[in-house]
Amino acid sequence: MHKATAVGNWLSKWFTLLVIIWAAINYFVPQVSLWIAPKTSILLGIILFGMGLTLKKADFARILKRPIPVILGTVAHYLIMPAIAWILCLIFHLNGMTAVGVILVGSCPSGTSSSVMAFLAKGDVALDVSIEALSTLLAPVMLPLLLKIYAGKYVAIPTTQLFLSTLKIVVIPIILGVVVHTLFAKQVEKVTQVLPLVSQLSILAIIGAVFAANHNELFSAQTALVIPVVMLHNLSGYGLGFLFSKLIHLKQPQQKAITFEVGMQDSSLGATLAMKYFLPAAAIPSTIFSIWHNISGSILSSWWRQHTLVTANESATAELATDPSTN
Repeated sequence: MHKATAVGNWLSKWFTLLVIIWAAINYFVPQVSLWIAPKTSILLGIILFGMGLTLKKADFARILKRPIPVILGTVAHYLIMPAIAWILCLIFHLNGMTAVGVILVGSCPSGTSSSVMAFLAKGDVALDVSIEALSTLLAPVMLPLLLKIYAGKYVAIPTTQLFLSTLKIVVIPIILGVVVHTLFAKQVEKVTQVLPLVSQLSILAIIGAVFAANHNELFSAQTALVIPVVMLHNLSGYGLGFLFSKLIHLKQPQQKAITFEVGMQDSSLGATLAMKYFLPAAAIPSTIFSIWHNISGSILSSWWRQHTLVTANESATAELATDPSTN
């Protein structure tokens, strides 16, 4: 168990670099992960079952006790990210499966990495986890609806199948995880130490499968535009999420949580649904998003953490300077 935890910590430290290396390997040698492509929904189910195992009654009680910030954060996520995706498709003249892929990742719930970034940035992790849980549970309804609204002109959206698949892939594993945690809390506490390792390996497998399936199309003229679009999508989400949290007068830790919850997407879900219901090319934006938002999230969380520490030190120095007892 200790070895698995140590490996998980090592993976967390170097995860972004490993994602880039693994993606490159699968681009040049697609046979490594091509066989995984039909099994991505199973891998995502494992990730979300693990998420369910980490949720406690207190997490849901928190939503009921302080519902306003959680609801507003979730609403902001589902309003901002799909709209930005649609606008970027218009600005960059994206069409077909590329546009569908950009809008698909924009319509996904909050990413599982956001809580890690909020923690590193000294944000409100409890609020972050609550928004993540609520947005994920709403995904079976919100994702097909948003795709219908924003991507319906590009391709026929199988709304019923998307609803059922998202329910099966996302909600049921989470509920099962919560039930197992409730019934076997002591045993689960031991297992949760290795969950980050399991999730990271599953995410790597999904990314490898998408790169392997799309190795012939990754650098076409159409998909070359995906990289700047994904970067702008993610950064705009951060900016508008932060602005929204300022407008509703939240404290700084809550502002950080909502910033990450709005800007970071469950790109693994986007890639899985793209592979299942659309052409493999539609999974490229989700895969690039997965790589990029880990990079940008790490940079933002590091900057915020340092800024918080500097501000705290300056406040402490100012208090000492004005305290008569120190003179």
